[in-house]
Amino acid sequence: MKYGADGLVVAIVQEVTTRDVLMVAYMDAEALRRTLESGRTWFYSRSRKEYWPKGETSGDRQYVTKISYDCDGDALLVQVNQEGNGPVTPASTAVSIETSVRE
Repeated sequence: MKYGADGLVVAIVQEVTTRDVLMVAYMDAEALRRTLESGRTWFYSRSRKEYWPKGETSGDRQYVTKISYDCDGDALLVQVNQEGNGPVTPASTAVSIETSVRE
């Protein structure tokens, strides 16, 4: 695992059943340790400079099913089962973003 100069790594959180990307946050070694030990997602808040478990205030708790890292080890994919209201998604709003890739 490669952490940045600030000691953080990007964590992309994905709902395991729908494959929806729920959020992007940051972890350091301590947040990753807490996640692995508890089975719930823990992150490091860059603005508040503190650790927080997802769902303590929102009720949207995330239970980890798998953690993978990318080929160069500088990003995590955290697959979860999320309980609670969940994030606002394009399907639940009037906004939808579509992209296409052309060769």
